[in-house]
Amino acid sequence: MTKVVCAIIVTNNKVICVQRSSKMQLPLKWEFPGGKIESGETDEAALIREIAEELEINIQPILRLEQSLFSYQHTSINLIPFVCKITGGKLRLQEHSDIRYLDCSELMQLDWADADKPIVREVVDRANEIVALLHSNY
Repeated sequence: MTKVVCAIIVTNNKVICVQRSSKMQLPLKWEFPGGKIESGETDEAALIREIAEELEINIQPILRLEQSLFSYQHTSINLIPFVCKITGGKLRLQEHSDIRYLDCSELMQLDWADADKPIVREVVDRANEIVALLHSNY
């Protein structure tokens, strides 16, 4: 099983969602940005590195959500999500084909990768808590 981290990045009360390119596995599916954890990395360090590589921004993980275990035809993944805030950089897509900034109430409208779907549901269910947390002392 491959361990993968993803970031639920909230900025101006909107969640950043990215669309996989047509050349990636699961082409054109929507996901929360992130990637594989490398040997010796903590979950948080892997997430910070992946987001810097994929989006050219710096983030601070704030809250870990429930992991999603999912078996695709080609692999099984343990997707570990973190709610994050942006701490620097200028967002530019490096791997994905599109980006959307959505209210939590709009998230279910996208065609999500299957592993992300339970995380989307948790974000929608905990939207008020997540927004309040990000407006606190972080």
